[in-house]
Amino acid sequence: MFSLAKSSRCLACVCGGLLLCAIPMLVTAESTGHYDYGEAATEAQIAGWDIDVRPDGKGLPEGSGTVDEGMKVYETYCSSCHGAFGEGMGRYPKLAGGDDSLAEDRPEKTVGSYWPYASTLWDYIHRTMPFFAPQSLTDDQVYALTAYVLNLNYIVDGDFVANRDTVPNVKMPNHDGFTWEDPRPDTHNERCMQGCKDDVTVKDSAVGKNLTPSTTGPLDEGLTQ
Repeated sequence: MFSLAKSSRCLACVCGGLLLCAIPMLVTAESTGHYDYGEAATEAQIAGWDIDVRPDGKGLPEGSGTVDEGMKVYETYCSSCHGAFGEGMGRYPKLAGGDDSLAEDRPEKTVGSYWPYASTLWDYIHRTMPFFAPQSLTDDQVYALTAYVLNLNYIVDGDFVANRDTVPNVKMPNHDGFTWEDPRPDTHNERCMQGCKDDVTVKDSAVGKNLTPSTTGPLDEGLTQ
């Protein structure tokens, strides 16, 4: 059985009860987009996705938080998984410690021992924490947690205030442990169009070496009789 089911948004081809394809159709004459399909994203929708923070701090919002404020937020939302002092609980990761362990068989990649940028800490907390309710913290709470976790790793003092100006200026202990230039050789090449190598010679061949079955051997002769 073959039938066509038409709606305001697609043309569906159905055969034997199976949907074989769905072809988008124009919705209305007022719809927008390159192919007159869909609608342009609103400023609010774009803002919901535009939350990345770069290593140099670009993208950090207004706001601030102290180490003491961060300790209170941490005890409420973070300590049950990461421990009272960032030591980790169960299989949840450690946030502090691991100094000079990166060269060992089982390195501890914590914020203090491994991460190269403090702005990444703000970005990660903002995007994903707390685990049970990501993106539920205010910007000030994220700044406070950033300050507290940095203090747990003895990277900043207790009077440190985290904001969009101070966080990018924090020098992380392992910043210089990363290679910022690609160590791989440049293998890019361009096709030779003129002045190329004149002659190409074949130095070896499989001819006469019995490397593959013959196509005119006894077996073939028997099959053709």
